[in-house]
Amino acid sequence: MASSSGKDNSTICCPHHPEAYLMEDYRAGDLICQECGLVVGDRVIDVGSEWRTFSDEKSKGGDPSRVGGRENTLLSGGDLSTMVGPGGRGDAAFDSSGNSKYKNRRDLSSSDKAMVSAIKEISGMGERINVPSSITDRANNLFKRVINNLKGEFRKNLTAACLYIACRQEHVPRTFKEICAVSTVSKKEIGRVFKLILKALETTVDLVNTGEFMSRFCANLELPIKVQKAAICIANKAEEFDIVTGKSPVSIAAAAIFMASQASECKKSALEIAEIAGAAESTIKNTYRLMYPQAFRLFPEDFEFDTPVYRLPTM
Repeated sequence: MASSSGKDNSTICCPHHPEAYLMEDYRAGDLICQECGLVVGDRVIDVGSEWRTFSDEKSKGGDPSRVGGRENTLLSGGDLSTMVGPGGRGDAAFDSSGNSKYKNRRDLSSSDKAMVSAIKEISGMGERINVPSSITDRANNLFKRVINNLKGEFRKNLTAACLYIACRQEHVPRTFKEICAVSTVSKKEIGRVFKLILKALETTVDLVNTGEFMSRFCANLELPIKVQKAAICIANKAEEFDIVTGKSPVSIAAAAIFMASQASECKKSALEIAEIAGAAESTIKNTYRLMYPQAFRLFPEDFEFDTPVYRLPTM
């Protein structure tokens, strides 16, 4: 494989084309002039992957890289311990009690076993709700910090709550119901453990606002950007005018989307929105009923109505 390179401190260059760029041929280990093809240097160090494994040559699906996995700082010793082979049968291999002096990493401690299981669970949940690795990494670190403080809690409760907190902290929140859908933990349990973790870590999370849900909900409902902008405006004004006091950000966002879509040509039912938002259809309708009397004040001034305000559903 070859790539282009400039001159190296003016010491290696083509005698016929001093200003020409040189091609690095990693396979042959040569530096080649692009202008005339003259080999002007050899024995270039190959910095690419070796693409060969010596650990399991008989396995067809073995890892082709020449190194192992990256260091896992969440495990004791950073997962860099030495693997001790069999055959330690002499006196030097055992202590005075007859126990082996040398432990392999395959004999994980209970805390490391819990951490490995948690990483797998969090990774699986993160993939199913489509969150970036930065969030799952944060959730893993949260689990590592609280596992010793909340030993009596089930691991699955902790992993689900840690993922929920990580999403909040990274400003891409997911609802309790979305976390419930990818775990085996109830909404009530996630909420309870969520509070315990915040107390154990002596930390807080920012309040969720409706705007953080709008783009995702509208995209999943395949609504155009004008409806999304209208829904954001409706939700913001409804909160500003204290019309929806006490309602959750999810139900406010869902009701605002319902109102905006009903006023546009892309109408969505409360049931369709409920399935995407994870809120109860009745909750969306109740929140919409609070907004409806003030609907004429909530829409953006430049919104193009397909259905006028006075013809919106009254529920």
